Amino acid sequence: MTRVKDIDDPEAPIVLIVDNNQMSTHRLSGIFRQKGFQIEICDDGDKAVDEYIRLDPELVVMALDIPSLDGHLAALEMREHGGDCRLVFMAPKRQARLAHDATHSAGALAWIEKPVTASSFELIWKKILGPIPEAPGLQDLDNIHPVEELIEVEPDETPLPLPTNLPPLPVITQPTKKKSTVKKRLVIVLILFTALGAGGWGLLSHLGYLPV
Repeated sequence: MTRVKDIDDPEAPIVLIVDNNQMSTHRLSGIFRQKGFQIEICDDGDKAVDEYIRLDPELVVMALDIPSLDGHLAALEMREHGGDCRLVFMAPKRQARLAHDATHSAGALAWIEKPVTASSFELIWKKILGPIPEAPGLQDLDNIHPVEELIEVEPDETPLPLPTNLPPLPVITQPTKKKSTVKKRLVIVLILFTALGAGGWGLLSHLGYLPV
């Protein structure tokens, strides 16, 4: 979310502060208000790139650990857009090595340790007003943060599916199998009746009801 803090002079330079730490943005706002800057605040790296293009600020002060797009990548996106991007990174002491590498890669003027103070900015103010370094990281931007491109579809050698407008296939019955099953049942019944008949005949003969 971007907030605008107006001052009386509409021609005053703009500083875009990019950080999701409210205490840090509040402190920075006070520092740059005293220096006569118009202040814009953004808490998201991806949105910060859009705000940079929209505002064309004279200075960007950006934390490295911000949501959606980290400060290093956001800075490279800004540099790729062009213009005199005067950039200062912010990072805690534990990220000193990362901040040093990002400063070189993105062609930032300097990096400053968090928590920021007015005196720490005074120490680097000459660098902020000095020449803008080159950004060697732009050469590797596509590898670091590739842009989505159209992918050429390779031919698929698998069989194509049938068209959806074909009539439904008829239901195929299997009467042969059913008749065979019925015949088997009839044979079994006849065998049983034959066996029962033979057994009954023998029994009746044994009892003297039938001649032997």
